[in-house]
Amino acid sequence: MASLLYRLGRFSFRRRGRIAAGWLVLLALLGALALLFHGQTTDKFTMPGTESQRALTSLKEEFPEASGTTGTIVVAAPEGEKLTPARVAPVVAEAKDVPGVLGAIDPFQAKALSPDLRYALVQVQFDKSAEDVTDAERTAYEKAGASAKGLTVEHGGEVMTAKVEVGSTEAIGVAVAAVVLVVTFGSLVAAGMTLLNALIGVGAGMAGLFALSSTVELTSTAPVLALMLGLAVGIDYSLFITSRYRQYLAEGLDGEEAVGRATGTAGSAVVFAGATVVIALVGLSVVGIPFLSVMGLAAAGTVLVAVLVALTLLPAALGFAGEKVLPRRLRKGQPAPQRTEPFGFRWGRLVARLRIPLLVVGIAGLGALALPAQDMRLALPDAGTAAVDSPARKAYDLTSEGFGPGFNGRLLAVVSSDDAAQTRAATAQAAGLIQDTPGVVAVAQPQFNKAGTTALLPVIPKAGPTDVATEDAVHAIRDKVDQVKGVDIALTGVTALGIDVSEKLSDAMPVYLGLVVGLSVLLLMLVFRSVLVPLKAALGFLLTVGATFGITVAIFQQGHLADLLGIDTPGPLVSFLPILLIGILFGLAMDYEVFLVSRMREDFVHGTPARDAVVGGVGHNARVVTAAALIMTAVFGGFVLLDDPIIKSIGFALAVGVVVDAFVVRMTLVPAVMTLLGRAAWWLPRPLQRALPDLDIEGASLDAATGKDTGTGAEERDAVRV
Repeated sequence: MASLLYRLGRFSFRRRGRIAAGWLVLLALLGALALLFHGQTTDKFTMPGTESQRALTSLKEEFPEASGTTGTIVVAAPEGEKLTPARVAPVVAEAKDVPGVLGAIDPFQAKALSPDLRYALVQVQFDKSAEDVTDAERTAYEKAGASAKGLTVEHGGEVMTAKVEVGSTEAIGVAVAAVVLVVTFGSLVAAGMTLLNALIGVGAGMAGLFALSSTVELTSTAPVLALMLGLAVGIDYSLFITSRYRQYLAEGLDGEEAVGRATGTAGSAVVFAGATVVIALVGLSVVGIPFLSVMGLAAAGTVLVAVLVALTLLPAALGFAGEKVLPRRLRKGQPAPQRTEPFGFRWGRLVARLRIPLLVVGIAGLGALALPAQDMRLALPDAGTAAVDSPARKAYDLTSEGFGPGFNGRLLAVVSSDDAAQTRAATAQAAGLIQDTPGVVAVAQPQFNKAGTTALLPVIPKAGPTDVATEDAVHAIRDKVDQVKGVDIALTGVTALGIDVSEKLSDAMPVYLGLVVGLSVLLLMLVFRSVLVPLKAALGFLLTVGATFGITVAIFQQGHLADLLGIDTPGPLVSFLPILLIGILFGLAMDYEVFLVSRMREDFVHGTPARDAVVGGVGHNARVVTAAALIMTAVFGGFVLLDDPIIKSIGFALAVGVVVDAFVVRMTLVPAVMTLLGRAAWWLPRPLQRALPDLDIEGASLDAATGKDTGTGAEERDAVRV
């Protein structure tokens, strides 16, 4: 591996003009394709194999006029006044005239009125799904009722689902990354080149993603996640290779040889670090949930592009920069000024000396941070967690005020059979059973399709959409309607769909965790030719993810310090956050593991004693890993400023996870365990020695390839396998 990447790095250095031109042409081509074939993103969450999805599919086939998205216009009279048919009529009339609306139901006819007649709900039925409603149609819907004088009119419902938009907040992360790079390198050229290289990579990845968006259904969160990860890993991978290149230049190697060796050694670590991220993201496909698979594959694509850019475009860019990547004092062969020993080496020795106390304190502290995760609740976000000044949130709050929280979580029972009379009888029976179910406030009048074979039975729960009581009511309703024979009855609606999503994800999580961790442990075993190092890496990840879940639950669900993040209404975590967080954090955690431990192994196979190799690995990479972690934290943290609760929680959890993993687990617990294990850390059973290929990410084979002896001999190579 090292020899192959060494040759690739030198080739890119020599042909730097062609390589750079090739990437720029590719970027322009992908950008043009993205402009030509850019499609719409969607917020549709399909869930194959669940009762709620089966009911939605049945509605689309048997009752198409009721399968489109819905809106709810909430009308309220001033305090002390009552609504009358004449006062509400203009709102209903204007709603019916909205393009794309099939009809609007008068609340006085539907009896959708509060007991004091101060509040009313106008149900609006569209002829298409929420993602197909145009901006013009949505705008017209928001204006319906504008002529109603003296009334408060708010517009909510499924049609008001907000699209995720990435504004200028990601620029904050890039700006922080630029500052960190300048401080780390002490060179504007090195910092600017590393950042530009990463931006070209993420630009190519995002352009390719949008070019496919007309043929592949992208959820609105998929591009945001791809951008988030593409920026973070792109900067980190370029940072790692550039740092090693500067080291070789400072040691007196010429530019081409320095690039070759940096790509062969640090580039090998980048390849396998990127591979663990890609495995974790692609592994999301095994869950069997389409929108999650798309998110994982989209992000994996941008990570793959980031790796390719780091291995080809970066060596070319380093060729253009030459010695300008070094601080001025180190250029033209000037000796480095005498300074005190870098902090990384001092930290490594401190950890080696205090390894037992640090392990006890670190593990106990992370365990304590993980405690709130025991109370973690999952749900799809509803309008109750939207920004307080958004139309959907205003309608949600006004509905809760006038009717109770359950009216925001309407359920739909779909009753169908081949016989109209049988359907009507079963619908009446089901309505009675559902009305007697604990947690149900009311069952509205059923709606039948033209053939009378399919009925839609609206159900109003007592509690809000994400409340535990509503989840219990959904299960109770499903159990009760099983008593109705001869027809098919399925419970659906946004609330029921969210419950089904959460349960399916919970069931899939152990399988996914086992698959991703298992494959990555095998990959790390190949990389490090060790049994204990991959196991230690996996156990360290469990500490990271536990603490991250605990902190995220404490803030987003329990509300501690929520005001600092702009969370006005704490609630359950978005249902796919845990499984998504496991996948991404595992990949990123293995990044730091590979960066740190590959240098430890590199020093060890070159004859350094095990304990000194650990100190050296921390010493050489502490500055780079610290910079990489700060950059990732800044990039992820920038997304916390978005209003969208999904992106805010993902960005926060990833930022916290990176901090915990980089500084507590990888920079503290990992070297403590490695010094405790000593040479045993590199133990590999002889049968595995013969079965596993030697990938040589430490670059020992480069000595023979270049004719330069760096101290690696057969004795040292064999010693690793003892």
